[in-house]
Amino acid sequence: MDPLHAIIIAVVQGATELFPVSSLGHAVVLPALLGWHLDLQSPGFLPFLVMLHVGTALALLGFFWRDWLAILKGVIGMGDSHAVREGRRVFVLIVVATIPVVILGLGLEHVLRRVFATPLIAAAFLVVNGLLLLGGERLKGRNTVSTRALSTLTTTDAAIIGLWQCLALIPGISRSGATILGAVLRGVDHEGAAHFSFLIATPVIVAAAVLEVPKLMHDSAAQGAMSLALVSAVVAGVTALASIAFLMRYFRGHEHWALTPFAIYCILAGIGSFGFLALVG
Repeated sequence: MDPLHAIIIAVVQGATELFPVSSLGHAVVLPALLGWHLDLQSPGFLPFLVMLHVGTALALLGFFWRDWLAILKGVIGMGDSHAVREGRRVFVLIVVATIPVVILGLGLEHVLRRVFATPLIAAAFLVVNGLLLLGGERLKGRNTVSTRALSTLTTTDAAIIGLWQCLALIPGISRSGATILGAVLRGVDHEGAAHFSFLIATPVIVAAAVLEVPKLMHDSAAQGAMSLALVSAVVAGVTALASIAFLMRYFRGHEHWALTPFAIYCILAGIGSFGFLALVG
């Protein structure tokens, strides 16, 4: 992979991973739109994308370090009884929300590899992602019940959010968008939904890294691939950190229509990309 292409993909991934617009969809569609001759089915491409996600995971850990420290203390029993119970409760919620996507991700790995190489499908699902976000906001708008705090989340809520997260196995469907939407439809406010979405992103990314990064390290056909992937991961992490800081402020101040601009963007970008790729293809 050309270093310039790798850095551009890293910036796009870091900027879009936490936005509900599907970073994976962008990573698949963008090279095709720009005419880059990348082999999306090469053994090193998926591990390269996972390395970018590792950079994002480190950004998430850095931004939410207080949450993870509280969870760790709760798990090992440090602190007062209330803090321990709360830490363990949140840990259980994260585990419950993570189980569905880990199981399906392992089972569908080979299918997903084939889907990764089809920019037209990713562009089409960008439109689907936008429609899901719009539909979710409309359903939320009809809900007359007051929004719930994140602290009221139950294991049932977490399991349902985890099922929503499975939609992101399809390129073009946003993981953060699906999980935020799942939490919002359970009555959680947008800020709390984003907070939980970002927490459960970390174990999913780490699990993907455990599976894919060793393949990149042992890919003898890709000389220098690991060093380029590491630099790209740093770039993705820095841009992701800026994205997290922006989004947490944004969701705090736009409760009534927070997902709508992202939905409109996905619909327009997906239709435009699909039309262009269909014409040139």
